[in-house]
Amino acid sequence: MSGSDVESSFIEAASADTDGVCASQTPGSATNMTINGALADSGSVTFDEPRNVTIASAADDSGITFTVTGTDETGTAATEVITGADTGTATGTSFFATITQIATSGAAAGAVTVGSGTSIAAVMFRGRMRLRGLYVVNGASAKTINFRETNGTGTVRMKFATTAGVNTNSYPDVPDEGILFKSGGYVTFTQADITAMTVFYS
Repeated sequence: MSGSDVESSFIEAASADTDGVCASQTPGSATNMTINGALADSGSVTFDEPRNVTIASAADDSGITFTVTGTDETGTAATEVITGADTGTATGTSFFATITQIATSGAAAGAVTVGSGTSIAAVMFRGRMRLRGLYVVNGASAKTINFRETNGTGTVRMKFATTAGVNTNSYPDVPDEGILFKSGGYVTFTQADITAMTVFYS
């Protein structure tokens, strides 16, 4: 009797950390910020799950940009240019698995922190796969999560509606031979939408 070829990935996203990438600092010119937040390790950050980046400014930084460099959810080199906020938080839209540099285009008007956001693109598997099943531990509210092909903004191959209730669970059926993701499978959601998830694939 042959063994099963089904594998699993566990997905659990930590809460956002507003200064987890760069602790408070005030760049005096165009420069690379120091990556020294609680999530940093030897000058870089590897997120628990690929996610967006936030940049909080204590003063008006709307005249400068912050270029984030690292790798995206597919493992590919990536950059995103984020315009600073005027006494508030600028929120990036790209997903980063790692961050190796935050470059400013000019001097900041006040203190700046860089952190992890709540928009998640979790990796099921980066190659061809079939989704065979999933086990979801729900969050507080009923939400819809998306299962995408290729990357975190790719074609939605399946949508799943969670049930409201922290630590309740759902174990839905995936029909027939499963759902084919030809070039990698990713789950996109907001951090509080689920508590955790296990996906089964082959």
